[in-house]
Amino acid sequence: MWKKNIIIGVISFLLFSLLPTQLIHAEEINLAPNARSAILIDQDTGTVLFDKNSHDRLPPASITKIMTMLLIMEAIDTGKITFDDKVRVSEKAASMGGSQIFLEAGEEMTVRDLLKGIAIASGNDATVAMAEYIAGTEEEFVKMMNKKAEELGLKDTHFVNTNGLPEENHYTTAYDIAVMSRELLKHEKITEFTGIYQDYLRKDSHEPFWLVNTNRLVRFYQGVDGLKTGYTSEAKYCLAATAKKGTFRVIAVVMGEPDSKTRNKEVSELLDYAFNQYKNEVLYKKDQLVTDVEVSKGSISTIPLKAPYQIGLLLKKGEKTEDFEQILSIKEQIQAPIQKGDVLGKLQIVKAGKVINEIPLIAAEEVSKANIFQMFKKVLRKQFLID
Repeated sequence: MWKKNIIIGVISFLLFSLLPTQLIHAEEINLAPNARSAILIDQDTGTVLFDKNSHDRLPPASITKIMTMLLIMEAIDTGKITFDDKVRVSEKAASMGGSQIFLEAGEEMTVRDLLKGIAIASGNDATVAMAEYIAGTEEEFVKMMNKKAEELGLKDTHFVNTNGLPEENHYTTAYDIAVMSRELLKHEKITEFTGIYQDYLRKDSHEPFWLVNTNRLVRFYQGVDGLKTGYTSEAKYCLAATAKKGTFRVIAVVMGEPDSKTRNKEVSELLDYAFNQYKNEVLYKKDQLVTDVEVSKGSISTIPLKAPYQIGLLLKKGEKTEDFEQILSIKEQIQAPIQKGDVLGKLQIVKAGKVINEIPLIAAEEVSKANIFQMFKKVLRKQFLID
């Protein structure tokens, strides 16, 4: 249950209405004309800025690896694995065809370098090696991928492998890829890999392996720092791209493009459209304090709630000034113990009585149960106002 909503601020902005009626469809503007499907979204709010057949189920080729990278980053951020872990390559991983970094069975490579091999060179062998390291087998990792898709509410996605090589019943949509990409970008370190244009593996060996990013926009479009290309004869040319200018980040996805040149051109035009027509205003930076809340039976009396990621408002350039409310709701009876990262509240951005964005607020630190001495001290403090 939530306590009664408290209005904590009224903001005047030039804000684009985020209602579904504002969605730009393919027939209304000539973007991505050659793509089988396409979508353009704002990273902060998830607002769809352009849509073309974005819910059509299609083979995704190597943009499958967006989900693979998401699970890798979650494993790193939760401490299950580290960037410096060494992974032993199996016979199966070494045997993968298609794009690869030419791993050999029995070779050991760090998680950091394998992630480079996936993010930059789209290595199918590196993908399977990481899947086996995290889940034991590729099959178990695929189960994790499908479970994560379900958790994200993706009803038009089903994975059969980790790398996107053609297999029956392996499909997703441009919309679902955009949602996965948005989730992946919450792990900010990922762009330190996807944003690299060129690098080397096995740098200290006699045969260093040169990596060149399959996403050429990383080099040729200012602000692009990811995420993933894909190609098979069935899927044609696909790309999930992200670009950032200032605090404004967008995600563009195209699927089924006829060739790489057209793919890059049409993604560039989608990004141009976003940056020419929109901007954002940051309300809270990632980890910025939003409010403090009281904790009962805890070792401390209050705990700060912070923004889990950047919270911004999407603004359409030239719109009239509107008033917006930030409405804060806090869970009732917050009681220790509390784990760092627990969701204890939510922040709603409201326009004309309608919620246009809702953000969970997380505990910034762990709170253990109070011991007898701490409880006694709290009682004294309440009764005698002592420190």
